[in-house]
Amino acid sequence: MNIKTNRDKFPITLGVEEELFLVDSETCDLVTDPDPGFFEDCKNAEGPHKYVHELFRSQIESNSHVCNSMGEVHQFLVESRNTLIELAGKYGATIMAASTHPTGSWQSQITTPMERYDRFAEIYQASVRRFIISGMHIHAGFGDRDIRIRVMTALRRYLPLLHALSTSSPFAASNETGFKSYRLTLVGNLPRTGIPGPMHSYADYDELLQAYRAMNFIKDGSELWWDIRPSHSFPTIELRICDVCTRIEDAMSIVALYASLIRWLMRKEQKGDLLPEPMTEIIMENRWIAQRYGVLSFFGDHGDESGRIDIDDFTRALLDQLIDDAHALDCVEELYRCTSIIREGTCADRQIDLYRMEKLNGSTHQEALAKVIEMIMGDTQSGLGYQ
Repeated sequence: MNIKTNRDKFPITLGVEEELFLVDSETCDLVTDPDPGFFEDCKNAEGPHKYVHELFRSQIESNSHVCNSMGEVHQFLVESRNTLIELAGKYGATIMAASTHPTGSWQSQITTPMERYDRFAEIYQASVRRFIISGMHIHAGFGDRDIRIRVMTALRRYLPLLHALSTSSPFAASNETGFKSYRLTLVGNLPRTGIPGPMHSYADYDELLQAYRAMNFIKDGSELWWDIRPSHSFPTIELRICDVCTRIEDAMSIVALYASLIRWLMRKEQKGDLLPEPMTEIIMENRWIAQRYGVLSFFGDHGDESGRIDIDDFTRALLDQLIDDAHALDCVEELYRCTSIIREGTCADRQIDLYRMEKLNGSTHQEALAKVIEMIMGDTQSGLGYQ
């Protein structure tokens, strides 16, 4: 999939994966052991989009085909969600796009019987048993493998922003966690997660990969669970830090930001004009800030006299730099929706606001959480013709 004009020297390919929860349409609880017919129906419904099992049977993952435009990415998100809603409805269920189920209990989950998942359960123990989370992964193919590594390294400083715009997991196991994305806390219980160190060629990456394999820590690159990584299966760089976006328009905004950043950085790389790399520790600090505060973040910034910069100021300045690339990718509207997400809040903000409003109006803790789940389910279907 190439998003480009005929004269574009910087073609980019994109693909999106969404991990979604299966919930009972009446009780809104996780469907811990779905009818096998649902998964068979998903397999039979595959065409350009694929549907695959996740670690727990209460989840399903949709994978896009290689898209040729931002319009095709949007079409995938609409079509795949519609398909899954229709198929799940045959079994009294539906899908929910959020990175945690607010009341989901890990103790009741059933893992998918696959050798890979059985091996992970044996090695990682409670870290895997509590891993009831969903994410959105975005693949981008561009340049040769050395350019992809250099651009991946340059993208690291922007990962906290991409994450903050996606946050959708403030509740877990019926608790308000105090984080806009509790998902990253659960991810962090596994090894080989977080921000990768700076690499400047494919050889740098391959040296590390082979060291891991020689020590028998991993079988292949698919077990490097960094926030961004070279894909093991495709010639792409895979963005993995983001929560699932409940609203499709928010997901499109993040895809547009990721693609525009890559094109901008490719142009800078060609000119030898990439910025010096910030310390990984500072990027990790900003990552934690994004996880904790979401769109209310103040990031550490070497270029600001105070040492900190408001996420809105940071984003607006960045978007101004990306405008030419957004025009080339035909995603200006989607890109500038980033500012609307910051102003209006993410799904995490809507969940917290509704929960607190319900509590003020006299609802019990569980009643308030039930309202939150209903809202997430409604927002998951927004833009699909159901509302």
